[in-house]
Parts: sequence; structure tokens; C-alpha cells
Amino acid sequence: MRTPFSLLAERWQPSAAMVRRAAFAALVMSVVIVVTGGAVRLTASGLGCTTWPRCTDESLTPTAEMGFHGVVEFTNRMLTYVLSAAVGWAILAARCHRPWRRGLTRLGWAQFWLVMSNAVLGGITVLTGLNPYTVALHMIAAMGLVWVALLMWERSKEGDGPAKLSVARPIHQLSYVLVAVVGLLVAAGTLVTGAGHHPGTPQDNKIVPRIPIDYDRLAQFHADFAFVSVGLTIAMIFVFAAVKAPRAAKARTKELLAVLLLQGVLGFIQYFTDAPELMVGLHMLGASLTWIAALRIPLALRVREQEEAPAQLPTQAPQAATV
Repeated sequence: MRTPFSLLAERWQPSAAMVRRAAFAALVMSVVIVVTGGAVRLTASGLGCTTWPRCTDESLTPTAEMGFHGVVEFTNRMLTYVLSAAVGWAILAARCHRPWRRGLTRLGWAQFWLVMSNAVLGGITVLTGLNPYTVALHMIAAMGLVWVALLMWERSKEGDGPAKLSVARPIHQLSYVLVAVVGLLVAAGTLVTGAGHHPGTPQDNKIVPRIPIDYDRLAQFHADFAFVSVGLTIAMIFVFAAVKAPRAAKARTKELLAVLLLQGVLGFIQYFTDAPELMVGLHMLGASLTWIAALRIPLALRVREQEEAPAQLPTQAPQAATV
């Protein structure tokens, strides 16, 4: 059956390099949307647009009376369309490449549906008056998008053959334990946010609920996961050296340790300086980079070769030999 995608593929066959660039653009925009979403909260613009999907009951865009906060919130909403365009480019590039990268196309569509579901979740967050649990879920869903975007970018640099481990399976499984711990670290950070200093609206707005757990305890809980993450990362560095893991895996583990240590410094400064907005924003960017660094480690422990093309059947019978 001919579809608009197949018709486009007949007329446009992007190179493998373009597919990689498109996948990378989608990854960059997935990180940008995390940072700008944080900027909405840090500028107290979470309710800059009072409803969703319109900005007000009467207007799709912010009005002059809404001022700076309305512009910030509406701008973040508009960036969702930029993100969607980047994801759309990645989908089309993977679909139209020859040979067709079906696995990459599926990852592109997974990003699209994550973007759509997260947009709806963002609307629910506004309609519930910035409930801290929906805000936390909104952030975790954004990290899910980063995960799929990273996977598509990494896969765009590989073949479509079956994955073959470069290390023993228990070592590979240990790398997933590290990813899980870093994921819990990020999730714990969303709880600290939910009980912390920046509810997303001006401080005199007492309507926005907060997580009813002591902020200091949640911050310590978050720090505990950070200590475990650092310790496990250091252990992985020694394990990889002992088993002679691929050079890329060793380098990525050291990158993760560097990002974790930088995040730790930012976190301590943030805690002891009463969470200034700039530090919180940098910490959110660092959370995305930490998540990316952790996810890249297990991906460096296996290889995918190009899938062998099926043998072509002869189009006609061979001519009989003449005597």
C-alpha cells in the first residue's frame, strides 16, 4: 500500500549522516524543553497562562495584563512545536533513508507520542494548580523522552543487526543497575523540588500545594542517592579496567563520574545558598546530562553490525551453454 511516507521516500533519500543529525537535533531539543520547563517554574511563571490548551478562557495567546509570566509560560508551550518539528524531521529521515531504518522510525514515533502525552500532562499540571506530584511526573516523562531520543541517536550510528555484548552478561547487567540508581537519583530530585523553594508561582501565592515532607529530609534522601551513584560509578571504572571493557565504555563511565561530581558541587551550593534560581536551573541541566551519561554506558557495551542484505534471486534463468 502506497502511503505519503512511501511516496516521499521515492523522491528523497537522506544520507546516513543526515539521519544522525536529525536524531541529534531531536535529542538536543528534548534537553532544551527540560531546561525551559524549569525556567517557567524558576521565574514563578507556572500559572502565567491560567488554563490549557488556551492561555486564558478568552485568548489563545497571553494578554498584555498577564505580563512577563504569561510570555514565559506561552513561550515554553510554543517550544513544544519546535521539539515536534525536530522529532518529525527524525522520523522522516529514518523512514526515507535507504535501506529503510524501521527500528529508528519506531523510536522516532515513540518520541512523538511521548511529546504529545507530556503536553497533555503539562496541561493537567496547569489545570490542577501546579500540583507537585503532577509537576514531578511531568519532569520524569520529559526524562523518558530524553531516553528515547538518546537511544535513537546512538542507534543511528550503528547497524540494524542483532546486538552482541562486548563483555560478560553480568557486567552488562551491572551497567543497568547503575542506570536504575541514577534514574532514582533524578526522581528523588523531583521530590525535593516539590517540597522546595520554587513552587512555580510568586511566593505570596499560597494556593499552590507542596509535598508535605520536610525539605531537609528529602534533600538528604536525594544526596544519599548521589553518594550511591558516585560510589557505583567508581566501582564500574575499576570493573571495566579489570575486564578490559571497550574503550568507549571506560570513557563514558569517567564522563558520568565528572558530571556527578559537578552536580554534587552545584547541589551543595544550591542547598546552602537557599536555592538561587540560576543554580537550580544549572542543576536541572546537569540532571539531563547526568541521565544521558548514565544511559550511554550500557550502549557502549554491545555492538550492532549492519544487517546482511537478503540474497537477490536471479531475474531470469541462465542461458544454456553452447557446444
